[in-house]
Amino acid sequence: MKRLNYKHLAYFHAVAEEGSVLAAARRLNVTPQTISGQLRLLEDELGNRLFAKAGRGLELTDAGRVVLDYTREMFRLGDELQEVMHQGTTERPLEFRVGIVDALPKSIAHRLLSPALSGAARMRIICHEEQMPVLLGELAVHRLDLVLADSPIPSGMNVRCFNHLLGRSPLACFAAPALKARHPGDFPQCLQDAPLLLPTDTASGLRTELLSWLNRLDLSMRISGEFDDSALLQAFGSEGHGFFFAPSAIREEICHKYAVDCIGEVDELVQEFYAISAERKISHKSVKLITDHAPDALIRTA
Repeated sequence: MKRLNYKHLAYFHAVAEEGSVLAAARRLNVTPQTISGQLRLLEDELGNRLFAKAGRGLELTDAGRVVLDYTREMFRLGDELQEVMHQGTTERPLEFRVGIVDALPKSIAHRLLSPALSGAARMRIICHEEQMPVLLGELAVHRLDLVLADSPIPSGMNVRCFNHLLGRSPLACFAAPALKARHPGDFPQCLQDAPLLLPTDTASGLRTELLSWLNRLDLSMRISGEFDDSALLQAFGSEGHGFFFAPSAIREEICHKYAVDCIGEVDELVQEFYAISAERKISHKSVKLITDHAPDALIRTA
């Protein structure tokens, strides 16, 4: 089999990132004709069309997206090689590839990962944030070492992966001071007719439990925003667009970072945190560090 020409791959990578041959040519300081010719040679070599026209630009075909995944990894390894050589070391950094469900609070993810970061002197952590189904697919084919999530594997997903419960935290309710002032009274009655920020249906399994809790208390709230990403939800909350709920374990961090007040806690609403692995019995050293230290990581700090 003929070996791939890496210059062709570099031209392809530039076009994929820039979205057009002209933009890639300006970036690489070559003519558009040069890039177009090299792309045709690469497509002939691979036996697939890699781009399709989209308006004035180009978009990746299914085959092109696969090639882009490979080129990203190739050029990342090239950058790593240069870094290692310039540092004068003969030891390659260990990689720990983690998927983080986008609804999981970032500070919780950081707390859970911290023990693994301190466990190896030359470890490189690579984090990918996505929705659960995408991450589980990556985990199942061993492109990830671990997935951190706020719920177990959905029952309908046919993947060979395993849940490891890391801990639990009751939920707390937060509001910007101005919003809190407009809805005075005791918690939770002060939530009546107030705006509410929620994770989307696909982002968190806790949404249904929260709405059920409000229904049991006969509290009617107006949903003013829905978010896949927990950090974006909390940012909107900091601007007073709605009340929002988050784990009590990070109560002080949320209040400090977003300048909001905690107006109450709900012991009956509990958020769980999971490590999901491709192995039933954990043997990966970094994953084991995370599971062993998770109870300490989830203790609320004053």
